[in-house]
Amino acid sequence: MEHEKQTYYVSVAHRLIQESPNDSAEFEVLLDEEELSLLQDKLNALTAEDDYTFRRAPVPYKSADHDAAPEQFNKQLSELYVLLYRSGTAKTRTMLMESGILSRLGNTDYHHPGYGEHGSPLNK
Repeated sequence: MEHEKQTYYVSVAHRLIQESPNDSAEFEVLLDEEELSLLQDKLNALTAEDDYTFRRAPVPYKSADHDAAPEQFNKQLSELYVLLYRSGTAKTRTMLMESGILSRLGNTDYHHPGYGEHGSPLNK
């Protein structure tokens, strides 16, 4: 039996999922209870990665090229936007496609040829 989907309004910036639209809602999605739980888990994971990345930022002499935090944050963010795209309304899907966020997150510069085999610059 398929669960009935409900409309939710999501703000990635504020890590909010709401049942009614407001000014902070960026995306409109259709979710059943299981998908709603998954989306909440993704937002929570993103918050945890964001906190970790923030704590790593001021560490002196720690090269970002040797720190997995930014790449892990991008992975979490990418997974979140894919979920929003898949469950989004036509308007949400159009907004995500026009913004180019999915392709930009999938093609970070970590894998640029100048970053070598292991994702680090050749000039370490």
